[in-house]
Amino acid sequence: MTQLSESVLDVIEQFSKLPGIGRKSAERLTYHILRVNESEAIALADSIRNVRKNVRYCETCFNLAEGLSCRVCDDPKREQNLLCVVEQPRDLIALEQSGTFNGLYHVLLGRIAPLENIGPDQLTLDQLVDRVAKGKFQEIILATNPTVEGDGTALYISNALSDFNVTLTKLARGITQGSILEFTNKEILADALSGRQPL
Repeated sequence: MTQLSESVLDVIEQFSKLPGIGRKSAERLTYHILRVNESEAIALADSIRNVRKNVRYCETCFNLAEGLSCRVCDDPKREQNLLCVVEQPRDLIALEQSGTFNGLYHVLLGRIAPLENIGPDQLTLDQLVDRVAKGKFQEIILATNPTVEGDGTALYISNALSDFNVTLTKLARGITQGSILEFTNKEILADALSGRQPL
């Protein structure tokens, strides 16, 4: 590796910091960047810069947005009495791709994970309770991932919302224990949403 220039080594190092990218994959990505024409490489760099500069969390639901609110919250055709709670924006994207849900979302920006020192105060749980208190939701779907932490988070939320007159449901268990929503096939997600169960 000592024969490589500092710039090339730096790009390899930066790519290897990405989740799921090992050293060999980082090298392949770097060589790809060097092979494509300059405008394509610059377009990639510009997109990364733009997404970091322009994207923030929606002030209502904490989905990704380029303004104060996201496209879901801005859509008047969405069912305003139905709220789906997910862990991350990528889970919201996965559910949207299933094409079966037309309500609103609330993104927790994580899950309660005591072993990782992540508690309820580090999530958007207070904002969720506030939304439910002020909103007219009839049903809240707890679509946390079917993991120990996801189930614990759903239990915490159900306790926090127990005083409100809303129906709490969870996704049907067509999604296997330990799986992650963003990697779940859209047909399974559609079945899980339509077959949701009371808590």
